[in-house]
Amino acid sequence: MRHRFGLPIGLALGAAVAIGCLHAASSVEAGTANAAESAPRAVVATTSVKPTTPAGTPSTTPTPSSTQTTEPAGPVKQAQGKVVYLTFDDGPDPHWTPEVLAVLAKHDARGTFFMLAQNANPHPELVDQVRAAGNSVGNHSVSHPQLPKLSPAQLHHQVADGVQSKCFRPPYGATNARVRAEIHRDGMQQVLWDVDPEDWARPGTATIVQRVLAGARPGAIILMHDGGGNRAQTVAALDQVLTTLSARGYTFATLSC
Repeated sequence: MRHRFGLPIGLALGAAVAIGCLHAASSVEAGTANAAESAPRAVVATTSVKPTTPAGTPSTTPTPSSTQTTEPAGPVKQAQGKVVYLTFDDGPDPHWTPEVLAVLAKHDARGTFFMLAQNANPHPELVDQVRAAGNSVGNHSVSHPQLPKLSPAQLHHQVADGVQSKCFRPPYGATNARVRAEIHRDGMQQVLWDVDPEDWARPGTATIVQRVLAGARPGAIILMHDGGGNRAQTVAALDQVLTTLSARGYTFATLSC
């Protein structure tokens, strides 16, 4: 989200997590790092996650997110078998989003792009390109604020006026009961993540690869970024991750957004 240009959402669905476009949390309708999932249903785990860097700003020390609790998760994960869900926050970016798409196409893989409206609105052709390649699109707010700190009117704007989707990933993974209620009221499900390699901080390609591979398991939502700054390390790491996970028998599905 940690985002990041965005997150804290490899978290699971339907839960709230501690995280602060890193771009950290658990599975569908919530999510948190390293929650084991053997079945492809959306289950929420609880844990801490690292926040992502806001869209359009340089990486700085992340701010801790709020603590989340387990909630029932909806059918955001629908693929069966040995599958992981690659997600990309803080785009679309005119340079990095096409590069991410090219790597996905090289491996015949698909992912879910959680977009900021402030980036998507000026580049509708990129949104179309993402969807045309078989990927899904999620709502990552309008401008990447800390949602729990907003007034009711500001919160509604950030959620309701984002890109059209059935999935919403709160920036930094920062959420609470009020934020979740707004997300549901606007017809979406909260989606966090399970695996957060903190690629937004550019720790090095090898480190990103190691962190993703260490956390990958059937049903895991993996958080990466296609926006918010230079994503050369992410693009290089993605290529290696897809090669290794494919060799391990994994496939790559989109979230039902």
